[in-house]
Amino acid sequence: MKLYLCSILILLVNYGSCDSAIHVGHRISLAVPSEYSAGFIGRAFLMDANQLEPNFRVALSAEAIKGKYSCSLEVFLGDVKVWNSGHYSQFYTSDVCVLELTEDGDLQLKGPKERVGWRTGTSGQGVERLQILRTGNLVLVDVLNQIKWQSFNFPTDVMLRGQRLEVATRLSSFPRNSTSYYTFEILHNKIALYLNSGKLKYSYWEFKPSKNRNITFVELGSKGLELFNDKHKKIAQIASWRIQPLRFLALGNKTGNLGLYFYSPNTEKFEASFQALNSTCDLPLACKPYGICTFSNACSCIRLLTKQNGMSSDCNEGTPRKFCGGAQVEMVELNGVSSVLRDAPRRVNVSKTACANLCLDDCKCVAALHSSEDGAENSQECFLYRLVVGIKQVERGTGLSYMVKVPKGIHDSHSKPSVKKWVLIVVGVVDGLIIVLVLGGLAYYLIQKRRKNLSGTENNT
Repeated sequence: MKLYLCSILILLVNYGSCDSAIHVGHRISLAVPSEYSAGFIGRAFLMDANQLEPNFRVALSAEAIKGKYSCSLEVFLGDVKVWNSGHYSQFYTSDVCVLELTEDGDLQLKGPKERVGWRTGTSGQGVERLQILRTGNLVLVDVLNQIKWQSFNFPTDVMLRGQRLEVATRLSSFPRNSTSYYTFEILHNKIALYLNSGKLKYSYWEFKPSKNRNITFVELGSKGLELFNDKHKKIAQIASWRIQPLRFLALGNKTGNLGLYFYSPNTEKFEASFQALNSTCDLPLACKPYGICTFSNACSCIRLLTKQNGMSSDCNEGTPRKFCGGAQVEMVELNGVSSVLRDAPRRVNVSKTACANLCLDDCKCVAALHSSEDGAENSQECFLYRLVVGIKQVERGTGLSYMVKVPKGIHDSHSKPSVKKWVLIVVGVVDGLIIVLVLGGLAYYLIQKRRKNLSGTENNT
């Protein structure tokens, strides 16, 4: 259910039109159902930027989320939500969702009994009105049109054209049903995508300016994402391949992929002109924990890990219950497998056996990746992980060896096949089935074609 109240709000607050600003002293209320209704969205569009479609619009929203109703202020570009006051911390309410620009210039979201759940903190700064600029920036300004607060200073998971992100700022995106989340971060030497889990952080894509030049800020232009130094000189760019001007950059909450988007008049939709990762298996959560992304972009599980041993056998949970506390464990190698996660703790000049032992000696370590170029001892590296995600199938002979920690004795050779062989079977079974189906389909086509030709020959004779 969606509620559009622009025309009603004109009568309530005497704006005169839907693109007018909201002035101090005004208050807008949105009713919230007394009983929880899954999928409910009550949305009152308050004002817009008075542009051709797709237009920027501002809405007061009440939405059903996990058994409660959230109250938030939102900015839309067409049908795409590009900013949300509750992106990092939801304000839950009951009965009513209220937006008020107080007499002393503080913009607030309130619930019953005047309980404040979100505010801009601009009291006493001479704020006169709230308005949406043509850039999509939601601003509070004084009588001289000086900005006292702006949504551009509080980025969410979208960066709009003309918006600037300084070093040490980020976009964040939160996938549903996951304790992990994604970030797009601006660092001095690179821009990068990270998978975050608690205090853990692993990168899975990065872009560095040439010649080791330092970044001061990035800005989204009409032709690409531009990187600048401290002298405001452009030092690098991730370019769009489309003629149409870019409208926004977004960090997807489902995939964690980074995309640049333009508006297509033909489809009347936003389409990606650039994506950081073009292969499904390069995405960090392409498969569930303890799942392997295969060459056919399908997911297989390490099924030998059983619930009886405190592990998940169906990739639903994936994380070991406990390895600390004196548990008996061992490392098993998964042939033809690697990880897309970078920035893990690294040791150099370490053999495969020593790498496995490093993980065994750390009860929080659950996997290790050993890299060796041509077997040279001085080129061997060991990466230690506390997550078993981002695993993908790779070609044999790459010099990579991925090892997983499991309870000791889980692959008893007398009663079960070895983990190495089992993993190869599981990884190969999906690809094998696809190959069989393709070959079977081709054989059927050739047989049918041959029968048709024979039939035609008989008819002609």
